[in-house]
Amino acid sequence: MENTSGLGEKAEIPKEIDRWNWGAVFLSAIWGIGNKTYVALLALVPIVNIFVLIALGLNGNKWAWRNKHWKSVEHFKAAQQKWTYAGYAAFAIYVFVFLKGFYEIFW
Repeated sequence: MENTSGLGEKAEIPKEIDRWNWGAVFLSAIWGIGNKTYVALLALVPIVNIFVLIALGLNGNKWAWRNKHWKSVEHFKAAQQKWTYAGYAAFAIYVFVFLKGFYEIFW
């Protein structure tokens, strides 16, 4: 398959990247800037963010493939895997801070 990344709507999405993207969900706005997928900035808007996070999880890989040129599918997958690991780390920090605050308030 030819590399069509970065061609917008003309880009053909490789089947192996058509999957959920946790990096886009957990690091929405930062991920969006890094992947030239600026719709992710809507995750900063209250209430709308719930729908945007779901859309990012479902479509993040497709949008990132269409909006940014990648060297190859393997390069894309490696980059998105790094975003996923960073997202997991951010989520762990969020949970820790939340639980610490909860503990301080109620105990």
